[in-house]
Amino acid sequence: MLHPLPALVVCLALILYFVLAGQVGWARGKFNVAAPAITGHPEFERIFRVQQNTLESLIMFLPGMWLFSQYVSGVWAAAIGALWLIGRILYAVAYRADAARRGPGFGISALASAVLVLGALVGAAMALVGGGNYI
Repeated sequence: MLHPLPALVVCLALILYFVLAGQVGWARGKFNVAAPAITGHPEFERIFRVQQNTLESLIMFLPGMWLFSQYVSGVWAAAIGALWLIGRILYAVAYRADAARRGPGFGISALASAVLVLGALVGAAMALVGGGNYI
């Protein structure tokens, strides 16, 4: 059975994404950037990029989180996933203020995703070598 903590972290990650998508809608109205345009006012563009970059990051984070949870540890997956969340929030705040300041938040979330994916890979390989019936 999967540990419930990773599920809570994933739900928080999806809520973060929902909030960021809502901010894009709000910014479209404030800066008069009608869909499907994705350029216009620089502040709109930063808000839009935060949402898009978070979507791109979710593609690696979500499967990495679940696989790490399955093959390594649910508790550690949740802890590393919480670090990813903190990184994405720092990224969003920094990027929105000044795109040049986005680096630390990006680094934290990218490192967390890498640890989850590589940990899951090692855990799955060890389970396979350890002799489970996985076919």
